[in-house]
Amino acid sequence: MDRPEWAPPGIDVERPSAARLYDYFLGGSHNFAADRAMAQQLLATAPDIPLIAQANRAFLRRAVQMLAESGIRQFLDIGSGIPTLGNVHEVAREVVPDARVVYVDLDPVAVAHSSVLIRGQEGVAAIQGDVRKPGDILHHETVRNLIDFTEPVALLVIALLQFVRDEDDPAGIMAQLRGALPSGSYLALSHGVVDGWRHDKEMVKNLYSRTTTPPASRTRADVAPFFGDFELVDPGLVWVTQWRPDQPSKIDGIKAAKSAVVAGVGRKP
Repeated sequence: MDRPEWAPPGIDVERPSAARLYDYFLGGSHNFAADRAMAQQLLATAPDIPLIAQANRAFLRRAVQMLAESGIRQFLDIGSGIPTLGNVHEVAREVVPDARVVYVDLDPVAVAHSSVLIRGQEGVAAIQGDVRKPGDILHHETVRNLIDFTEPVALLVIALLQFVRDEDDPAGIMAQLRGALPSGSYLALSHGVVDGWRHDKEMVKNLYSRTTTPPASRTRADVAPFFGDFELVDPGLVWVTQWRPDQPSKIDGIKAAKSAVVAGVGRKP
């Protein structure tokens, strides 16, 4: 298999990754032949996956805009993925010009391209990190240099936890991350769920199991506890297309439940 010149050293280009599949579904180009081949298999089973990915991306934009308008000046985006249109620092700095942002991702392609995108921009950084090791992220030198944990922080966990299996203790991970944040902080979270999914669940699960981050199957009810004692802001934990929609788009073509992704924003008391 051909190896693109931009592929980071040591990366297995023959094994698909969820981050690069997401990039492909959003129309990006930072993916490998193995990713594109699997994407085509997924599309044969679930042709509306790109619309679902766009709906999730649109939620991220709306949530970051709301958080910045609420006075949040620092963002920790874990599972940030490969940069595409409307990145967190771009959206946040439209409201708060000096907003600080740290992107964290396990995929070296995501980290490499994020680093190129933000090069020369003060107050923005990208690091490689594994959400299954939250302590390593929270104590990372770059995170500590940019994020002041005595001031409110926006923690972004967007379409990430569906790739953290139960045996890796996602509840414990989220408890540790929430616990590091001061009062007035926010958690924005979206999660793919099996509720409302109309396609072949086993086929999709089996395909994603071949990636570097096999998926976990959860329901909408399983997701709510990830917010802990954070108070959900209006409209609560809802289908991703129902969270404060702002403008008509082709995403409206997805019926809310069919989006198969729930989303919400909670505030720490």
